[in-house]
Amino acid sequence: MSSVPPRSSVPPSRPWDVHRLPSAVGRSFLITGGNAGIGYFVAEQLAGTGALVVLGSRDREKAAAAMASIRSRVPGARLRAIPLDLADLASVRTVADGLGDRLDAVVHNAGVALDDPPRRTTKDGHELMFGVNHLGHVALTRALAPVLSAAPAARIVTVGSFAARSERLDPDDLQSGRDYRPGRAYGRSKLAQMSFAFELDRRLRAAGSTVLSVVAHPGGALDSLTPPRAGVHAASRGTRLRGLPAGLLLQGKDRGAWPIVRAVLDPYVQGGQLWGPRAFGLRGTPRLEPARAHMTDPAVAGRLWDASCDGAGVELHLGLL
Repeated sequence: MSSVPPRSSVPPSRPWDVHRLPSAVGRSFLITGGNAGIGYFVAEQLAGTGALVVLGSRDREKAAAAMASIRSRVPGARLRAIPLDLADLASVRTVADGLGDRLDAVVHNAGVALDDPPRRTTKDGHELMFGVNHLGHVALTRALAPVLSAAPAARIVTVGSFAARSERLDPDDLQSGRDYRPGRAYGRSKLAQMSFAFELDRRLRAAGSTVLSVVAHPGGALDSLTPPRAGVHAASRGTRLRGLPAGLLLQGKDRGAWPIVRAVLDPYVQGGQLWGPRAFGLRGTPRLEPARAHMTDPAVAGRLWDASCDGAGVELHLGLL
C-alpha cells in the first residue's frame, strides 16, 4: 500500500524531475484519449514507471498504433486498450467491467475541439464538446467509482485548458443552445470540467474519502513543436520550421504532458490543486498554480454539479468513492 503524506505537510516547491519519474510498479492508470495528442504522451511517460497503463479509445486501430509506439520506446511497457466512446453515455457506464478490481488513477483527457459551425450533438443529444469533454467524463467518474475506491489513494486527474481562463459559465445555457460559437463552447466545456473537478474534491473531502480530484493543464502545446511518434504523430519539416518561433513561448505535447503526469504520480500532490507549466502557465516544468475565482465559485459549481449529473444520467454518491 502506498503512503500519502498528510495534506498539511505538502511542500509546493518540492523538486520534481520530469525525466526521472518515481516507480509506479503495481499500480494501474487509465488515460482517456490515450492514443493521440497529450494523452499519448501521458501514457508513454507513465508507461516508463512500470505501471499498467490503460488507453481508453474509441478507435481500436489508433490504440494499437499508440501501444506499438510506446513499446518501441519503453521496453517491457505494460499496456492495455479498452473501447471508450465518451459521446455515447450508455457505453461509458460499462467501462469498469474491463478494468479489474482496482484503479489507481484516471486521467480525464479525451476531448473534442471544433472550429466551425454548425452546432453538433452527441448520440444522447448533448452539444458535442460539452457532451464529450465534460458529461462523458462525469459518467465515467461514476462508472469507475468502485475500482477507484478499491485503491488505497486513487486520483481523478482532470485535464483543463488555458482556454478556460477567459470564459465564464452560464448555468442557464451550459450547452450553448442560444448563441453557439465553437471557440467559446470549447472553452466553456473545459471550464465546466475544471469547475466540476474542484467541486468534486470539496465533496470528497467532506465525505472523508481517500480519493483525490486534481486538475492539471498542458499550457500552450502545439503539434508543430511535438516530436514525431511512428503511427501516432508526424509533422512535416515545413510545419516544424514554421513552429520554431512559437517555441519561445509554447511547447510540444510531450512537455504539455508533464503537469498531468506529476498530478498522477507525485505523492505530495493534494486534492483540489491546479498544476500547469512553470513559465506563465504556457511552457516548462510543472508547478502549482492558484485556481482562478471563476473556476471555484461554489454557487456556480453547485448548479453545474446538478446539471452535469442530470445530463450524464448519474447520481454521484460520494460514499462510493
